[in-house]
Amino acid sequence: MGFSVLPLMDFLARRAFLAAGLRPHTISLPSDGSGEQHTVHYWAPPGEPRLPPLLLIHGFGPMATWQWRRQVGPFSRHFHVIVPDLLCFGASSPSSGSPPPSESAQAAALAALLDALPGLAPAARVAVAGTSYGGFVAYALARAAGPERVGPVVISNSDLLKTADDDRALLDRAGGGCARTSDLLMPLDARAARRLMELSFYRKQPIALLPDFAIREAVQKLFTDRREEKIELMKAITVGTNEFQLTPLPQDVLLVWGEHDQIFPLEKALAVKRCLGENVKLEIFKKTGHVPQMEDPDRFNEVVLGFLLASQKEKPCST
Repeated sequence: MGFSVLPLMDFLARRAFLAAGLRPHTISLPSDGSGEQHTVHYWAPPGEPRLPPLLLIHGFGPMATWQWRRQVGPFSRHFHVIVPDLLCFGASSPSSGSPPPSESAQAAALAALLDALPGLAPAARVAVAGTSYGGFVAYALARAAGPERVGPVVISNSDLLKTADDDRALLDRAGGGCARTSDLLMPLDARAARRLMELSFYRKQPIALLPDFAIREAVQKLFTDRREEKIELMKAITVGTNEFQLTPLPQDVLLVWGEHDQIFPLEKALAVKRCLGENVKLEIFKKTGHVPQMEDPDRFNEVVLGFLLASQKEKPCST
């Protein structure tokens, strides 16, 4: 029997979520007027919310529980934390026969989830935080639902001005071994996985010390599941196409960016900030890459909680 790191990582993530009082749930939600339904899996405390709601939206990559493992404990002391699997990720699935979901479709599914949560008032104002691809969805949700339903908003390392040229530059930074960004973001061998880690993190990660066979086994289990579905989902992203236009948000926005992000370089943060409007604060994390919530969780939690709690005092989130 070979060694696998995945059960250990999954155990640590689940333990953190359970210790924070969150429990797994699954719900069926209407997808459109056809009667078909999405299946959405999410973590949240059982029962009616006693604290202001906070929605954490994961990025493109490992499970949501891995991406937000270091946040759910500190955040749950102040908020009713909700961590969904986006459609095509984890245990969430779009309705049968539906097209690959765009960011707007993902946002619509999350809006439906919020509407269906037990005890959450229809007019409750929900704080939202999204990382990377999850930032695309957070922006779409904030814009579609408006400030009466969504706000404040945290967008972490999410290039809302991404273009095809940016995708080509990313592949160049990766060393030219990948034909598509999906190949880079869903590696199937140890060499490609190590390169993705180098692009995503500023500091060398302990998992990179594992032997090739262990890394290869891990990424094949992670990225073969629903692979074609996720490739089609990446093609459905509207950011960087004529279908998408970045406009200012009326909500208070915290833009978080790792100084050494090689997926979405820091200069893009400055451009995004200029386009998002006057209510935007940019926080740059030094010695950090694409996932500051994982690489510098203590500072990330301090900065994000400070922003959310200050905004809550100005305009309280109802439950």
